[in-house]
Amino acid sequence: MATSSLLAESSAKSEPAAAPVAKPVINDEGFHVVGFDQLAAFAYTPVELTPATAATPRATPPSAANQIPDKIRALDATKVMVTGFMLPVKMDQGLVTEFLLVKDPMMCCYGIMPKLNEWVVVKMTGKGVSPLMDVPISFEGKLKVGELYDNGYLTGIYLLEGEKQAALKKG
Repeated sequence: MATSSLLAESSAKSEPAAAPVAKPVINDEGFHVVGFDQLAAFAYTPVELTPATAATPRATPPSAANQIPDKIRALDATKVMVTGFMLPVKMDQGLVTEFLLVKDPMMCCYGIMPKLNEWVVVKMTGKGVSPLMDVPISFEGKLKVGELYDNGYLTGIYLLEGEKQAALKKG
């Protein structure tokens, strides 16, 4: 009995402790602070279209959404603040109304193709924001997590309904 009790005690000590669950960081405006260290921390490989699916108008494309971890899916419909680098896509009267917020300034513009989970499609809900490239910039809004399609093409897995550019902290 003493030996089996020591073995059980020994094995209990050698098992790694469960990692503490990190509490979400909330900024002064009440938005969850989410970084690309979280959004891009998993492998995501889109499913290839088959010729039959590609040839069928309005066919439901194959999904790889099951690759998105539950802790990332839990951010769906959450108010978040994300920081990245702006790559304008649509402008109206000198303001950017739609853009990609990318993980790294070297992505896209310099030939390094980002992975689908290394950018957030941002569609501003208001009139838009001034273009500001090559510097980190933060935006707040409601995040949608899931595959985004435009004309049958997978365009991303994150959409931020951008409410506003986050204020820069003076430090």
